[in-house]
Amino acid sequence: MKAESFLFAGVTLFFAITAAVYGWLAEEPAGLAALIVSFLMSALISFFLWTQHVRRGQRLQDRKRVRIQEAVGPLGNFSPRSYYPVLTAAGSALLGLGIVYGLWLFLIGVGVLAAGVAGFTFQHNDLGS
Repeated sequence: MKAESFLFAGVTLFFAITAAVYGWLAEEPAGLAALIVSFLMSALISFFLWTQHVRRGQRLQDRKRVRIQEAVGPLGNFSPRSYYPVLTAAGSALLGLGIVYGLWLFLIGVGVLAAGVAGFTFQHNDLGS
């Protein structure tokens, strides 16, 4: 994650320089605020990736010469069939449409989105057994 950290550090530097120049030349506070928030978000991502690199060390993808046999094994637990991504996407779409068309559709979207997120969260919990 070292390379990704440096990539986002470059993005952070870009937003810092752009915000400084924009703040010096422009008189609009909204653009400056957006650039400062972009700077802070990219700095947060860069910091997170760097701390993960320090904590976990070098990944297999970071090494130049790695054998395929070293990466053998399970990568994670992935659900083969889940309808919760569709439910979450529908909730997000309804929520966005609710901003345009009215509060009633927005509230329906919040409910559908909450059901989708709850399903993602608890789909692999064995609460019944």
